[in-house]
Amino acid sequence: MTDLPLIALAPPVLLAAAALFLRRPGRRPGVLPALAEAAALIALALALAGLGQLWLVGPLQLAAGPAVSVRLDAVSATMALLVAFVGWIVLRYARRYLDGEPREGAFHGLTLAALAAVLVLVQAGSLPVLVVAFAATGLILRQLLLFYPDRPEARRAAAKFTRVWVAGDLALLLAAGLLWAGLGTPDIAALTAAAAGGLPGAAQAAVWLLVLAAALKTAAFPLHGWLTEVMEAPTPVSALLHAGIINSGGVLLITLSGLVQHSPGAMAVLAGLGGLTALFGAAVMLTQSAVKTALAWSTVAQMGFMLLQCGLGLWALALLHIVAHSLYKAHAFLASGGAVRAVNALRKPGPVAVPGPWAVARAFALALALYAAVAAVFTLVAGPKSLQALALGAMLIFGVSYLIAQGLADAAPGALTRRTGLASLATALAYFGFQVLAQAIWGPALPAAPVPGPLEWALIVLAVLSFGIVAVAQALFPLWAHHPSTAGLRVHLANGLYLNALFDRMTGGFRSPA
Repeated sequence: MTDLPLIALAPPVLLAAAALFLRRPGRRPGVLPALAEAAALIALALALAGLGQLWLVGPLQLAAGPAVSVRLDAVSATMALLVAFVGWIVLRYARRYLDGEPREGAFHGLTLAALAAVLVLVQAGSLPVLVVAFAATGLILRQLLLFYPDRPEARRAAAKFTRVWVAGDLALLLAAGLLWAGLGTPDIAALTAAAAGGLPGAAQAAVWLLVLAAALKTAAFPLHGWLTEVMEAPTPVSALLHAGIINSGGVLLITLSGLVQHSPGAMAVLAGLGGLTALFGAAVMLTQSAVKTALAWSTVAQMGFMLLQCGLGLWALALLHIVAHSLYKAHAFLASGGAVRAVNALRKPGPVAVPGPWAVARAFALALALYAAVAAVFTLVAGPKSLQALALGAMLIFGVSYLIAQGLADAAPGALTRRTGLASLATALAYFGFQVLAQAIWGPALPAAPVPGPLEWALIVLAVLSFGIVAVAQALFPLWAHHPSTAGLRVHLANGLYLNALFDRMTGGFRSPA
């Protein structure tokens, strides 16, 4: 029992509680919702115990054969704790939110089963366990998306999700078979060790399939449409999906980072696709008026940025991004009902200062100068930073430069100028501080960022320039917002450039049922 990761006991506990709802799937199933919340709380306690076990004993792996194993390490312990915490919050919220719904019992049972599947996924120590956990998660989530099966929109969203998710499952299954055949083992730790000497042709092809599977699981461009339509399910489902399940593609890449990083071409595709998805999702998000729809497009952008981090080899920062995004997005969806009231209650600040081109140029120069100074200090104190990490920080600073530009506008008061300058300094300090923290916690268990070659240099320059151009365009937007062409562009962006409509047409989503 000393070799048993305590968190491995959580999925059986959750499945046992889920089985109780088979007999009471309808309205108000007595004390069972309270038992479901208690089971999630037990899973959270086991996750905390597993974290303590890792601290005291070190990494563990429990195997029931060469193809079936679960592991306890820094990555799996972090993700298990995150999943258990978000699951407990969602079930606690759902007890009141879904009280009296015709399929209330079924929801709690399916949610418990989904949590169990995701907990198995993040602890998987072998490829077969990983494949089965992904497939089970997709099957259960489809049923949750069909919580209101009479809604055509819910059926369409579930159908698109199923197609994309199953395609990712098939890519993952084929990748697992190629890795097993090429490297002679299904064990993830053994695969990482075997890859140190280079990847054979079959394993190289498997890495490309892993990238494809991760892109499909994270709703990357251009098959992102299903993620923006899952609001047809109850709010707790949206919270569980956007705060937990959508991160599974990133977890897949981080778990197999020792293999993925041996393919520079696959890493380049990850970085390019992730950057494109991030910019596209953010641009569309700014045009949305509905709270939940804007949050969904925000998730598209955030998952793209996470893929960009993986493509740059910043694995520890990608994991930190997953944790931070999950906690933020769970709160955002569960609190979305009061968002409009909260905005209306805010004191209106009055007209916003409109910066001119010279103010925008000064803002970017000031932000980058502050960033360079902070980077130099952290380099002296905590050691040199990789080119990838410096480039990623510059992309984040571009977002703050938009605020500084408002503070440097001619009509801006001095207080606003000081506040925006301090915001830029605080952002740079927070970025490098969190980077040091993430590297200390997860860095020993993950590969270091690769030394950039010509391809990596080209991608980094392209990514920094792309994010910089978008930030400049956003800062100058008030100067050309009233141009006639802007109204048309806004309409096209609000509809996601109609890519989702094309997907609907290809899959028959617009056909009326007989």
